[in-house]
Amino acid sequence: MKWSEALIPTLKENPSDAEVISHKLMVRAGLVRKLIAGAYSYLPLGVKVLNKVEGIIRQEMNKKGAQEVLLPAIHPPELWKKTGRYDLIGEDMIKFKDRHGREMVLGPTHEEIITNLIASEIRSYRQLPLTLYQIQTKFRDEPRPRFGVIRSCEFIMKDAYSFDANLEGLEKSYKKMYDAYCRIFEHCGLNYIPVEADPGFMGGNVSHEFMVPASSGEDVIVTCDSCKYAASVAVAKCFEPGTKNPGPKTREAIKEVSTPGVSTVEKVSQLLKVKPSELVKTLIYVADGTGLAVLVRGDFDINETKLKNILKAEILTLADEKTIEKLTGGPLGYSGPVNLKGIKIIADSSVKGMNNFVTGANKKDKHLINVNLQRDFKADEWADLRFITESDTCPKCKGSIKIGHAIEVGHTFKLGTKYTKALGAMYLDKEGKDREIIMGCYGIGVNRIIASCIEQNNDKDGIVWPLSISPYEIVVIPINILDDKLKTVSEKIYKDLTDAGYDVLFDDRDERAGIKFKDIDLIGIPLRIVISEKNLKDGNVEIKFRNTQKTHFISEKEIIKEVKKFL
Repeated sequence: MKWSEALIPTLKENPSDAEVISHKLMVRAGLVRKLIAGAYSYLPLGVKVLNKVEGIIRQEMNKKGAQEVLLPAIHPPELWKKTGRYDLIGEDMIKFKDRHGREMVLGPTHEEIITNLIASEIRSYRQLPLTLYQIQTKFRDEPRPRFGVIRSCEFIMKDAYSFDANLEGLEKSYKKMYDAYCRIFEHCGLNYIPVEADPGFMGGNVSHEFMVPASSGEDVIVTCDSCKYAASVAVAKCFEPGTKNPGPKTREAIKEVSTPGVSTVEKVSQLLKVKPSELVKTLIYVADGTGLAVLVRGDFDINETKLKNILKAEILTLADEKTIEKLTGGPLGYSGPVNLKGIKIIADSSVKGMNNFVTGANKKDKHLINVNLQRDFKADEWADLRFITESDTCPKCKGSIKIGHAIEVGHTFKLGTKYTKALGAMYLDKEGKDREIIMGCYGIGVNRIIASCIEQNNDKDGIVWPLSISPYEIVVIPINILDDKLKTVSEKIYKDLTDAGYDVLFDDRDERAGIKFKDIDLIGIPLRIVISEKNLKDGNVEIKFRNTQKTHFISEKEIIKEVKKFL
């Protein structure tokens, strides 16, 4: 492609609404333009990168025997209601009515749709196993679209679905997709970590997320260098009781103290001159319509994913002020476990072994000191309910851990029969009995691969693309396009490289060399070939690598041979 014929609108300044480097560089390098919050137009360079990522995905999916389909983006809500996810996804689901007044849904994902299709097409165990995949646009009404294409309302996903006759078949299908994901992310040049994860509203009991470490990531992961354990903080287990409570061992008499206008852990600690680890927080939740009190040590936070899973709750929310007062008799910020009646108390393991601690008194402006387990209250249930911290040890080997931010680029799930049972996807086994098909689900955020790659591969001058997904592999730059000799040689090199199968951009603009070099560094093309009058006198051209900034001089006549050594 000749630059003079291409749409490559580079910008000198960062967009004012861009928070992360990938958003800034995708706009500045001319890959995307924002239409509205959460929706982006892909320009030619962006489409080329998209196509290369999708090509890698298709190659690896096909190698594993998966077959490509294309499913509708418009869904009838009835299927979503059958699985219970219509209400579960709630306001994130984009809904509208057609001209006949029928409600429709813009698909946020496609589990219901593919299962409905399979229910009408699969009859016998002889048709299993089967894995289907698609690359499709999804729609979610994000409450706060941000970070460019990392969190948007309209995005491109590859989702695959495996269908098996038994759990052994699911294990094989899951491993195939897991291995394919590793190959995809490696091929795209990503430094990634597979982590144990929570299935969330997708369902199932086994799940892995593929995370790209990045300071801009909204997800948080735990890793251990010793045993290579890796997990989302949402599921990472905590040893009890964490760091030990430094309080005295002798039990003191419980006492009510005045704490006017002070309700947070930080302020109560300061007022009473105790450490946050000597407090027990009491949070009131409503799980599927039932109130409960949840206890955790004051310096820790409740992990709602763990709590929801332990309770097996569909809907879990913090109680509002009115509900708190009804259940505890006191206002928000002053809840405690002592004298709570008619409400279940579930306590995190960090509370075990504590004594003489501080809690709310279930009265306005009052707290209790010297509270002790068993004597003053009893917990109905104990569980691991808190977020892991860097002061904890590895759940697997008890070694030291690291906690850092990451971007989720892929997610795999063992769904089991969650969807096939709800939507009647059955098969006849060898004995002629009806059986529910067992499913796995495997998603990749195509847009996120691009953004994550930029987050990991950039410098002060712009993007540093890996060769596999760069919009162009090589750029040919004549220093002076108005010089007939330089133009002729450059055009020949461009043609020869293109004929040899390389993806080449020819910068034939009548611009200063400095402007061209800045644009090329911004776009991030891996290899640039510079043709100058000075080097041509010696029969050479200059090549420079974007990732190392190293420069070499090679013979003009042997350029194809030499380029093959580098690419």
